[in-house]
Amino acid sequence: MTVLQITPIGTVVGGRTTPTDDHWTEHAIIRLNADYPLEVVQGLEDFSHLVVVWHFHQASPDDVALHARSPRNDPRWPPTGTFAHRNHRRPNQLAQSFPRLLKVDGLDLHVTHLDAIDGTPIYDLAPYFAEMGPQGETRQPAWPTEMLTHYWEPEA
Repeated sequence: MTVLQITPIGTVVGGRTTPTDDHWTEHAIIRLNADYPLEVVQGLEDFSHLVVVWHFHQASPDDVALHARSPRNDPRWPPTGTFAHRNHRRPNQLAQSFPRLLKVDGLDLHVTHLDAIDGTPIYDLAPYFAEMGPQGETRQPAWPTEMLTHYWEPEA
């Protein structure tokens, strides 16, 4: 088996400095590596959203949880397995987000609703194509909606 070795293509600049569970409303910049030519972002400004793959760089590899547990350790919600969660306790500690692209300024991509913190390594990004999103009806249990009620709302 070949092991994938990847290098970050950029870094999150600004926005939140510490991870928390909710209220991800800050604006941030995805700063692409300076050695990339400007052509790498040509046409990106025509899209409203991105698909961004990033690393939970402050998480410890010792914090991976390969067992069922209640989301956010809250007993109101049923225990679910590692791959039914979207947090840092996964084997590769990778995440993906779908931030709104506000503007492209050189190799700086100004975004909002990116739930990664300042200094986060970005491993890949692409425009969000609606045609490549979920097909057919989607379904999920009630607990994600209950748990994420305030995820994208400003802190009161």
